[in-house]
Amino acid sequence: MNDNHPEISIKSFSSPVKEDVPVNTVIAVVSVSDKDSGENGQVKIHISDDLPFALKESSDNYYELLVSEPLDREKVPEYDITITVTDRGNPPLSDNETITLELLDVNDNIPQFPQTFYTIPVMENNAPGALLSSLTAIDPDLHENQYLVYFIIEKEIVNTSMSMLFSINPENGNLYALKTFDYEIEKEFLFHIEARDSGVPPLSSNVTVHIIIMDQNDNTPLIVSPWRAHGSVVEEKIPRSTDKGTLIAKVIAIDSDSVHNSRITYQFLHNTDATLFSLDQYNGEIRTMRMFSYRDSRHQQLVVIAKDNGEPALSATVTIKLSTVETALKTYADMTEVPLGYDIFSDLNLYLVIGLGSVSFLLLITILVTIVLKCQKTKPSKAAPPCRNSVISERNSTIADSTLVSNDAYWYSLFLAETRKGKLVVRQPVPKGARYIVSSIPRSTGLTETSDSAASTLQVT
Repeated sequence: MNDNHPEISIKSFSSPVKEDVPVNTVIAVVSVSDKDSGENGQVKIHISDDLPFALKESSDNYYELLVSEPLDREKVPEYDITITVTDRGNPPLSDNETITLELLDVNDNIPQFPQTFYTIPVMENNAPGALLSSLTAIDPDLHENQYLVYFIIEKEIVNTSMSMLFSINPENGNLYALKTFDYEIEKEFLFHIEARDSGVPPLSSNVTVHIIIMDQNDNTPLIVSPWRAHGSVVEEKIPRSTDKGTLIAKVIAIDSDSVHNSRITYQFLHNTDATLFSLDQYNGEIRTMRMFSYRDSRHQQLVVIAKDNGEPALSATVTIKLSTVETALKTYADMTEVPLGYDIFSDLNLYLVIGLGSVSFLLLITILVTIVLKCQKTKPSKAAPPCRNSVISERNSTIADSTLVSNDAYWYSLFLAETRKGKLVVRQPVPKGARYIVSSIPRSTGLTETSDSAASTLQVT
């Protein structure tokens, strides 16, 4: 009769065990028994299927508890294993035994940072020693395998070590700045931080840290135009006849802050005549809004303020004193009249003098030769006796060229009478004792010259 319950006996049991225990490692050895006989004494043994263990029969009524899957303490630190034995009686009787298996930690997990890349903004002009961020890694191991040490992986930039700029607490990963940063000099830093556990062998991981220096409106705008020799006052002179829209001056300011904080706007802080000048708030150009009138003062004063876009805004001012003059010609002459020093006897000047002298000499020679040729008379050549027409022509020419007309009325009437008679009248040299010698030759003779005897018969006293 099935009146005896089966019994379980734990012969050996190893606990705790390391979590990296190999598969098929024997954890415990159990034996089972039933005092009944026949089928009432036959038993079967089993454990839960969801456990990473298995039972294997080693001999009659002896079973080994084996590891069937890899164990992980970080997932399940311990197991409650219930072994159940049941006989084949009717009704069946059973018994069970529960054992607790603890797992020992093994340094099998590396430290893990929540992020793989950290971007940390830092406002410039920070106080030295200020906390920038806390970089904490997680290690699921236990005890010394979980104890982490943080440090900066050494890196040099411009002969400066990172450990001189930043410091990290080795126990909790708090990152500190060791100096005050200036955005206009240093804008960013890039380095690595490592977290290492204390296991054997130690495991570690690192993360990239990007430090961005944020700009602060700590630079006042600097006015670079118009140039100021002393202080902040500029004196300018402009013609009183300046047209409308003429550029009088241009104010230029620069700011070494970032784009937002360096945006400059210009305004009039003081304007002697608001109807006379205008100022462009973006480019700083000062122009005339109208022409000057006789009522306008000869001296105008403008105060321009250049203001950045920071919070709070910083500014700089410049004072421009304008004086109007009647004309700009004298000023322009004064500015441009510069004595020119040059060498009179330079090579170029010497060549020009030689050339001009040569041309003048050749021109003079040409004029002299021309005058000589004009004044020179060619000698008449002897020819055959001319015909009548030639004689008449020659006579007329001779009368015109050789006849001397005296103021004496007698000579003049004689000249006319003889000419009407067709005779040629020629005045001869007057001999002593006579006033005139007239030679009269008939036209029909064809002679052009008077003989000495003929001339003597025509002497008149």
